[in-house]
Amino acid sequence: MPDSRPRRPDDGTAGPGPAALLLSGVRLADGRTADVRIDGRRIEAVADAGSLATRGTRLDLRGYLLLPAPAEPHAHSDTALTAAPEYADTHAGDVRRRATEAALLQLSHGATALRAQVRVSEATGLASLEAVLEAARSLRGLTEVTTVAVPGPLTGLAGADGLALLRDAVDLGADVVGGRLDLDPDPARHTEAVLELAAGRGRPVDLHTDAEDPGVLVRIAAMAGGHHPGVLLSPCAGLARLPLDVASRVADRLAAAAVSVVCLPQGGCAASRLRGTPPVRLLRAAGVRLAAGGGALRDAANPVGRGDPLEAAYLLAAQHGLGAVAAYEAVSTSARAAMGLPEVRVEAGSPAELLAVRGGDLPGALSLAYSRIVVHRGRVVARTSAVREYCDSGTTAALDLPRQGRPDPGPGGGP
Repeated sequence: MPDSRPRRPDDGTAGPGPAALLLSGVRLADGRTADVRIDGRRIEAVADAGSLATRGTRLDLRGYLLLPAPAEPHAHSDTALTAAPEYADTHAGDVRRRATEAALLQLSHGATALRAQVRVSEATGLASLEAVLEAARSLRGLTEVTTVAVPGPLTGLAGADGLALLRDAVDLGADVVGGRLDLDPDPARHTEAVLELAAGRGRPVDLHTDAEDPGVLVRIAAMAGGHHPGVLLSPCAGLARLPLDVASRVADRLAAAAVSVVCLPQGGCAASRLRGTPPVRLLRAAGVRLAAGGGALRDAANPVGRGDPLEAAYLLAAQHGLGAVAAYEAVSTSARAAMGLPEVRVEAGSPAELLAVRGGDLPGALSLAYSRIVVHRGRVVARTSAVREYCDSGTTAALDLPRQGRPDPGPGGGP
């Protein structure tokens, strides 16, 4: 019999951890320069720069800003990279390879946890889900991948078969029960079916909708209010097209029901007809937990997708009026909470899920976040290094412009 008990995300405490790690001379978001010592999978101590010793590896991070690692709450892993030239001649069923490559790309951007949306319908069956589950298992220790089974219609003539397939997907190992409201002739009954299945299996719920119909959203909020461990809506671009007073009332209902909203500032997804971003400031003002995801990654829905959480935060700040702190929270703290993951802070006792980005402050990091070091479960799992150089000229010499983006690591080594 399949295990139907509620599954809890790994909080980073189970099993043996890595060797001790000291992040030396790193800048914190509050402007301090500090040493951060990691022991096992948690931060052991944060103290003034130069004051901590380590029994393991010392990593010189002068010139870097240390942040809680982002999480990716909305990745279409089954279709990722299908628009990339290198996959033009590969078999359409080569899902595991593409899902693995996409997850590693997103890890290199800083996302140490990823929620993979995977279609399960009469056309696709369970093959794509099986492939993404295999990819998730192969990536354990590098990144944490959870899966959403995203069905077709659950009502009408095809509803019974669709619901049976969705149950099979959960039995196979899908972590989250998904829904596609806008493709069903009865969105409210579709939602009811998803919530009933999820409640019986102790799973979270993740619903795709453009959110154009305020009446449907109000009914969803009423049904979702008592669901544990949580309900998430995305990408909800249609909320921006509603009259302000109507959108405000819907936002209040979603907030009261503790429904999270994930927006996709970098582009849409195949399950969405509308492009754009919901009214993020209105949602936040109403108390809705707002997270941001990548959505489509180089597939038919968005051939130029990057899957970069920092770009999503940059777009929220540059185009949608959020401050840098709120924008980064949407891809880190809020994204992790929406996914049911433990909160991460740069302080003793917190899970060691961290991103070091070259820069002196958060706005600078969001603007020019090229060099990155990613820590997952207490060890460095990915590095990206960008070097900036200028040709010899009197101007660069006179102004003492930086020739490269990497300082002298000094004694003890560097990244």
